[in-house]
Formats: sequence, C-alpha cells, structure tokens
Amino acid sequence: MTPVTHAPETANVVVQAVQQAAQAHSHTEVMTVLVLQLAMIIICARLGGFLFQRFLKLPSVLGELVSGMVIGPYALGARIPLPGIGPLFATQTIGLPVSSELYAIATVASIVLLFLSGLETDLRTFLRYSVVGSIVGLGGLLFSFILGDLCAVWFGLAPSFMHPTALFLGTISTATSVGITARILTEKHKMSSPEGVTILAGAVIDDVLGIVVLAIVVGMAKVESSGVAMEWSHIGIIAAKALSFWLVCTALGLLLARKLTGSLKRLGSPEVIVSVSLGLAMLLAGLSEMAGLAMIIGAYIMGLSLSRTDVVQELQNRLQGVYDMLVPIFFCVMGMMVDFSAMRHALVFGLIYSAVAIFAKIIGCGLPAYLTQFNFRGSLRIGLGMLPRGEVALIVAGIGLSSHAIGQDIFGVAILMTILTTMIAPPLLVRSFRGESGLKDHIQVTEEKEETFTLEFPSMDIAEFLMQRLVRAFQREEFFVNRLHLEMEAYQVRKDDLSFTLTREDGRITISVPSDQQYVARLMIFEELLSLSDLLEASKNMKSLDVMGSELIGNLFC
Repeated sequence: MTPVTHAPETANVVVQAVQQAAQAHSHTEVMTVLVLQLAMIIICARLGGFLFQRFLKLPSVLGELVSGMVIGPYALGARIPLPGIGPLFATQTIGLPVSSELYAIATVASIVLLFLSGLETDLRTFLRYSVVGSIVGLGGLLFSFILGDLCAVWFGLAPSFMHPTALFLGTISTATSVGITARILTEKHKMSSPEGVTILAGAVIDDVLGIVVLAIVVGMAKVESSGVAMEWSHIGIIAAKALSFWLVCTALGLLLARKLTGSLKRLGSPEVIVSVSLGLAMLLAGLSEMAGLAMIIGAYIMGLSLSRTDVVQELQNRLQGVYDMLVPIFFCVMGMMVDFSAMRHALVFGLIYSAVAIFAKIIGCGLPAYLTQFNFRGSLRIGLGMLPRGEVALIVAGIGLSSHAIGQDIFGVAILMTILTTMIAPPLLVRSFRGESGLKDHIQVTEEKEETFTLEFPSMDIAEFLMQRLVRAFQREEFFVNRLHLEMEAYQVRKDDLSFTLTREDGRITISVPSDQQYVARLMIFEELLSLSDLLEASKNMKSLDVMGSELIGNLFC
C-alpha cells in the first residue's frame, strides 16, 4: 500500500506558524512604540504646560501645543532613535503624520474634552441673558465664519466660498475659548459685571451654533470627497440632518437626563454614575459619527444634557483625573501634526488670517453689544473677551486634516491663529477693564456694583475642604453651581436673580458678589464656618487616636 505523504500540509502549517509569529511580533512592536510614544508625550506635554503656566503666565494648552511641535515627526521626533525599530515619531506615509493608534487615543481625549465642556455650559446664563448674549454670540459667529471663509477664497486656497477648505477655515475662526476669559474676569472681580455675564451668555450660543455649523461643514466635506457635485438641495439636506440630530438628541437628553441619573443614583455607587455617563457620551459620539457628523458633537450634547442634573459636580470631580491625563495628549498630538516646511509657504497667509480672526471677533461681538446697551468701552471688553480660540478650534482643524479637507499648511495656519489669539487676548482684556463703566449713560443705574471679600486659611487643604463644603451647601439649597473651567477652581453660583462667584487659589477663597446680594453669600459662608468650627471643637473633646486604638485592641482580645 502506498504511504500517504503530508509534506504539503506540513509546509502550510509551518508557513502559517511563521506568519502568526511575525504578526504577533508586529503587534508587540506596535504596542511597544505606542507605549514609548505616550510616555514621551505625557512627560513633555505636562512639563511644557506647567512651564508656560508658571513662568510665562500663559494657558497650559499653549505649552502642550508647543511641546508637540518640538517632539513631533517634523522636528525632534524623527531624530529620536529606537534600536531595531527606527525613529520614535516617524512620519507616516499615508494619511495623518502620526500613527492611527496614537490618533485614536487623541480622538478619545477630544470626546472627554467636549463632554466636560458640555458639563460646564450653564444654560441658565444663556436663558437669563439670552437677548444680548445671543446677538453677541451670533454676530461673532457670522463675522468670523464669513471673513475666515473669504480669506481662503481671496488668497486662492479655495476656488469658491462653498469649497471644504474655505468652509473649514471659516468654522475654525468661529471657535471661542471662554475658559481663558473666565480666569481673567475672576481675577479682576468682573465675572458678575454686565460685560462678564454677556460674554458667558455669548459663549454659550457661540459654542452651540459653532457645533451645528461644524456638523454641516463635515457633512458637506464628506459629500464633496465622494465626488458628488455640491448642490443647494444637498446643503439643505445636510443642514436639516445636522439640526435634526442636534435638536432631537438635545431635547431627549434634557428630558431624560434627570430620570437617568435618578435611576443610577439608586445603585448607590458614584463610580457607576460616572462610568455610565462617560460611556453614554462615547456611545452618542459614535452614533453622531455614524450619522455623518463629528464625534465631538455627540459628546458635547451628552455633557450639555447632564449639566442641569445634580450629579454634574460629581462627574466633574471624578473625571478630573481622566481629563488631566488624556487632554494634554490631545493638544500635544495636535502640535505634532504641524509641518513646519509646509507651514513656511503659508506663513504670510497665517498672519493675515489671524489678524482677520481677531478683527472678526472684536467687530462681530462688539458691534451688537454697542447697538444694545453698552458703550464703546464695554463693547470692546466683550469683543476682547470672545477673542481667544482654544480646544474647539484645534479639534475642528484636526477633523479637517483627517478628512483631507485641509492640508498641512492650513492646519499649521489654524495652530498659529489659536496661539496668537490666546496670547494677545489676556493682556488686552486686562487693560480694557481699567476705567469707567461699560454701560451707556442712560442705563448706568442698572449696573450692579460688585463687592469682593477674601477668606485666608493657614493651608491649601483647609481651603479646598471648605470650598467643597460650600459647593455642596449651595447645591442643597437648590442653587445651580457651575464650574467655570477645569484648570481652575472657580464656580458660578446662581439661583433666580442671585448670582456670584467662588474662587480658590492656594489657601485663599475669594467671593465676588453684587452688593445687594452679598448678605446671602455671607450668611451661608458664615453657617459653614460655624459648622466647621463646631466640628473642630467636637474633635478636641474626643479621645486621642492612640488611646482609642489601644482600647479597641484590648476589647478585641479580651
């Protein structure tokens, strides 16, 4: 009988084993590179942000951006060798200049960022100052979008106003980073001033409309990239789709958020509430992408929906660590995408585009303010307060780059504009608040005078402890407590016509409150101080811990 040979089958098995081993080695190599990249990014981004904030008195986001530019594949990253692998940040031949794994982590970071931005949005501010704030926000958005778009057409970067490159440049120009302005207003004790509340209300409508505009632009870019001729009917469908998704999801979120958080609170686990909420933000972000919109739109909607619930403070506090870890990675990765050689050819355009972006916000927001109830000085303050760009501009630019609607040169222009507006706005805003009232003469009597009082504590821990007690005390009294920015411990406390701010810096708590409302703030703070004093007095009467411990051990072994 002829023996059966298994040589071909054996050879196939050997080949498959070799392929699996090579594939496993490839996966291991990819993960090793990713871990080393993240290590370098986290270290450099945090140190860069710290140095910019501590020594240059600039927002940490700028330090994270610059760190990314320095260690990116177009700079030192291509010169950092990994034995047997190659450069640490090698320029990718296809698509984005960073690896898909690294960009995926940056995308998750952007979802976390916009989710927390939605949690920070105060809808009551928008509703209370909706008239002037809406006009200011809408004016800034229209001026910025139109002028930013026309810049691309005038310089020949886009053949028409409706070209994706022009649309993205217009959308990038509309963004506003109110967190930087909020820090300055708090330091100058102007958060509750007419200019301060108008800026906050204008920023809300600016963010909301800016997200809707981004959704429309992303849809139009996808239609353009598919080769289909852009028609007004297509634009109408995209706009209706974006607005419908926004309105339906926002309405359902606001209606169901309290019921959802109420059900989760019955479990008695804050960790579950935070995890499920973040998971829902990612779920809605994914559904938003499937609907043809950007992921950050879904994340922002979920944050906005939960901003009116009583768990918002818990979400912000517990997600602070996630924010501190992931968001600097996002900004650093955005900086790594800047191609200096490509940007060099568009440097002149970048400077002109930045100047136009500055002019558009000052005029677009200042002119409506001047036509309502503010004089020239107050209108200038509002225009400068809406001037800084920030995270949203970078996210929009990143989306445009990843969808190939804009190139490396335009992406570098967006980075340059973000840096310039963020650096220019703070000193100009501080100078603008020197002088008299910003209201017109015939309504001077309506301006509220603000008073500030400060509590000094011997240590930062005591001040932080009391700050959290004050926040919880105001929440128990059904005040809406909104954290103004994640990088600073500043809260806006609001209920009906009462509105004031709490700020903690090291061991000092500062309360800025209108003069006719300060009795409420002083009374509640006095009650908390009295309660804390009683707690400390009671602790003095307790037995020392070592005596208590000895008695417990003795009782245990008796």
